Amino acid sequence: MTRLHRIFACFCIFLVCIFPAGSLRAQQTKRGITPEDYLSFQFAGDPHLSPDGRLVAYVVTTIDQKKNRRESAVWLVDADGSGAPRRVSAEGFSSNAPRWSPDGKTLAILSARSVGAESPSSSSTPAEAPKPQIYLLSMSGGEGVALTKLKNAVQNYQWSPDGSRIVLVTATGPSDAIAPADRKSDVRHYTHIQYKFNDTGWFDDKRRHLWVVNVASGEAKQITDGQDWNDTDPQWSPDGTRIAFVSDRTGKAYDDSHNTDVWVIPATGGALTKISDHAFEDESPRWSPDGKQILFTGQTSRHQYPKLYVANSSGGAASQLAAKDLDTIPTELAWPAPGSFFFAAGEKGETRLFRGDPIAHTFSAVISGPRGLHAFDINASAGKMVYLANDFQHLDDLYVANLDGAGEHQLTHLNAALWAQLDLQPVERLPYKSSDGWPIDGFFVKPVGWKTGVKYPMVLVIHGGPEGMFGVDWYHEFHVYAAKGWAVFFCNPRGSTGYGEKFELGEINNWGRMDYQDIMAGVDAALQKFPWVDSSKLGVTGGSYGGYMTNWIVSHTDRFRAAVTLRSVSNFISDEGTRDGAYGHEEYFKGLVFDDFDQYWEASPLKYARNVHTPTLVLHSDNDFRVPIEQGEQWFRALQHYGVPSELVLFPRENHNLTRTGEPKHLVESLNWQLYWFDRYLNGNANAKPPDAQEPAKQHESVSGSR
Repeated sequence: MTRLHRIFACFCIFLVCIFPAGSLRAQQTKRGITPEDYLSFQFAGDPHLSPDGRLVAYVVTTIDQKKNRRESAVWLVDADGSGAPRRVSAEGFSSNAPRWSPDGKTLAILSARSVGAESPSSSSTPAEAPKPQIYLLSMSGGEGVALTKLKNAVQNYQWSPDGSRIVLVTATGPSDAIAPADRKSDVRHYTHIQYKFNDTGWFDDKRRHLWVVNVASGEAKQITDGQDWNDTDPQWSPDGTRIAFVSDRTGKAYDDSHNTDVWVIPATGGALTKISDHAFEDESPRWSPDGKQILFTGQTSRHQYPKLYVANSSGGAASQLAAKDLDTIPTELAWPAPGSFFFAAGEKGETRLFRGDPIAHTFSAVISGPRGLHAFDINASAGKMVYLANDFQHLDDLYVANLDGAGEHQLTHLNAALWAQLDLQPVERLPYKSSDGWPIDGFFVKPVGWKTGVKYPMVLVIHGGPEGMFGVDWYHEFHVYAAKGWAVFFCNPRGSTGYGEKFELGEINNWGRMDYQDIMAGVDAALQKFPWVDSSKLGVTGGSYGGYMTNWIVSHTDRFRAAVTLRSVSNFISDEGTRDGAYGHEEYFKGLVFDDFDQYWEASPLKYARNVHTPTLVLHSDNDFRVPIEQGEQWFRALQHYGVPSELVLFPRENHNLTRTGEPKHLVESLNWQLYWFDRYLNGNANAKPPDAQEPAKQHESVSGSR
């Protein structure tokens, strides 16, 4: 053997040792992601540390393709990562919302099972589907035991500090006392301006209120009531004598009021004490460890970033700012230990965890980085926190860290086997300046299999809102586009969150004006930096506000070869009177539509429909109450009237959240409709088939085998 042969042989042995044969094959056979891969995803959610800090309970949601629905289960994993995750909720039922008893001996969950539901006011009928109830799982083993048997679903709940009681939210109303067979009318009757909501549909006479359940006996007592408001987000005081909650008690909650407040009620029921003192939304109450104060978010005007406030839990005193110079939106509040409260917030395309000092009124990031963090649970006595994190190439997984963010380690690898099969492109941040000099954050993704010297189409994606934020989070559809050979560009124009209140307010009286300039400047920046993008093959898409902006763009420029508009606004005039939030856009304009009709019409893409030449696919949902179906219909009919190549696809049973929580088969099909349209008009594939196209019958060979 020559010296060269020996070197080559050693090199081959080195490759085999470092990259086993299976690994090399996997690298060679990686593929781009498809819409159908959604059906294989595992979604992590709602993690909670046990009181001793040794275990984490969390939820894993998967897709049952045969039933066309999502199914959730509760799992446990060791907080030190020493053991394998194990399922603890029963097979055959969807279960979620795990909550530890204070002594750690019991895990409560929500699960919908047929257990003979009852109510203090009436009993359930056999025809009714089972509603989520609280079940108790003993950590020493055994089957889960139903604690509640309420007529309506338990929506959220919390253990009392001593573990003897649970406060919960459930809906109650006059019709609960009437059996369906005895009801005289099935019409809907309303006396308030608010009578529908996108997710929940048409309102009924049920209102959400607080109940307290005795864990030993199962006895449930309703402690709040009222037909003119809902009560939500109950939080026990540290000594277990009081409960804080959120409610709009103005009596105008269904007349377009925006004045929710933080209230405190004795745990046994009784008189309410008002804690917050602002004329707009006060929410998310969290008790100080000594029970003397309550931290909450509050707004002093309609279109304002929520601020963090503290107030005396006994009421009667003005609230004070808990964090000065806070220019982001605080969420997921927690006050687990004296001198430290925590909150999550989005900043410049990332979601971070912050620690605040209620005495010094300061705050600083504890955990950050190019990813999205959320679903925090903090155990101060154990010195640990658990949370979910995703990035542009990974769905959520579970992580644990010390309270200062040190010692982070990953506890789950839910989709690792799938990731090993996929070629997922990274995202590149692309900052640029708009036409008036405002700095804008853009992001860019190369096509899968990108090669030097080849020209590629590019799809512009616009987020909803306009309050919202694109960044380094997971976006399935972006990877699907990249897998089809298209570059992807997305950005955060003014009006987006995560860049300060002034930046978000830049959208007011600006719809279709400077936001349009921000987005188009980003397209130009991407074309300049990546000259291999074919400027003659640009596509544009977006949902909700992103759909509005898609309509606006194609009615103001012919630069795009194809457009897909989802759940889009086309006509502000009709939208104002038919959407779930009645007249919900006045904060963006100079006033109500009745006071400034011209501005609403000037900002409506429908006014400019005659200018559209871009082939456009319109996707909308039958039960979209946020942007009603008539918006998609008007846009499609206008395009048809002006001879624009266009198609309309309507999804039955779906609401505004189709591409997030729609039926799995519809969510996947929505993506395939987008691929069909862009393939047809970006790639110029005249033979592209829509997802509902019937396959031609196969021609069978004759017995003689003729060709």
